[in-house]
Amino acid sequence: MNAASKIAAAGPAGASGTWSAPGRVNLVGEHTDYNDGFVFPFATPHRTTVALRARDDGRISVSSTFDPDPVEVAATDLNGLFPVRREEVVEWARYPLGVAWALLEATGTDPASVMGVDLAFSSDVPVGAGLSSSAAIEGATAAALNEAWRLGLDRVALARAGRRAENDAVGAPTGIMDQMASMLGRVDAGTFLDCRSLDAEVVDLGFEAAGLAVVVMDTRVTHAHSTGGYGERRAACERGAALMGVAALRDLSADDLPRARTVMDDVTFRRVRHVITENQRVLDTVATLRTDGPRAIGALLDASHASLRDDFEVSVPELDLAVDTARTAGAIGARMTGGGFGGAAIALVDHARVDAVRDAVEAAFAHAGYTAPHVFTVRPSEGARRDT
Repeated sequence: MNAASKIAAAGPAGASGTWSAPGRVNLVGEHTDYNDGFVFPFATPHRTTVALRARDDGRISVSSTFDPDPVEVAATDLNGLFPVRREEVVEWARYPLGVAWALLEATGTDPASVMGVDLAFSSDVPVGAGLSSSAAIEGATAAALNEAWRLGLDRVALARAGRRAENDAVGAPTGIMDQMASMLGRVDAGTFLDCRSLDAEVVDLGFEAAGLAVVVMDTRVTHAHSTGGYGERRAACERGAALMGVAALRDLSADDLPRARTVMDDVTFRRVRHVITENQRVLDTVATLRTDGPRAIGALLDASHASLRDDFEVSVPELDLAVDTARTAGAIGARMTGGGFGGAAIALVDHARVDAVRDAVEAAFAHAGYTAPHVFTVRPSEGARRDT
């Protein structure tokens, strides 16, 4: 059942519209966003769709095809739920309800003045694969409520609301990359984003013309960013910036690494080194695409994975196996993508080699005794939109 069908099944009045937003693949630039750095993601063709129906009682109901139990609150109760009492709401529902709360806060809108809504969600964005199913929910919700409530916000403001929901309503200490990619995506292009200024530039990738495909290798190792290692990595980055006397690691370059080594412990230093070198890899990838084309970026993808594996330590054996196998099978470059601790890796592959890479990765996982991966291709696609 899709989102519109779910709304229709709930009563005689149909949805007033459906909106959707994509997940994202980050081509390069991992764990740099919350350090005010640079990222270069693109939107995937996988999307979350929300159907919206107006109601006259000032209440917000959220339901989904992946959870049979709807969650309903009064719009006037949102300020009491977030951020302090968020645990009282089932986790998936914190994303759309958190967006509603963030939108009202951002615009100074009186919750008592907005119409109630039923929101029904369906999605084909893989959950837990590192393709940001959460940003897809947030983007679809923000686009729908922005129009239904006539808030007049631009796409950057909607992305900010999505990040606020993720940080304060869900409790995941993420940056804004995922939300910006989901809002700003374009076909066969990436979003080159400065996470400090939020200046964004759409950069042609040229994959289609070059005969290249992006192969996603979902390890099926699930992760949760609201707990554990992600927060520890962010705290290490903040500690490193403080030790170096800068506002964020964005303010450091490779020239600062010798001093950094003398003022911080080894673990903090390696976390800092990853962010500094990863920022440079984003800049180098964008420059290389413009001068030499997409076939020249493979070494930068490879170096990103090595840094995430060794310095930031967010890879897992399944991700390393997928990356190494894809390269051996002929990929131009490969790296884990997303926050890590599971999820997916990507490989840039000639169209003619896609089947060979898929077969090799599946065989390697079987030989290692791992759960069979989900291997598929994605094309850079458009961002959030109104569908009907």
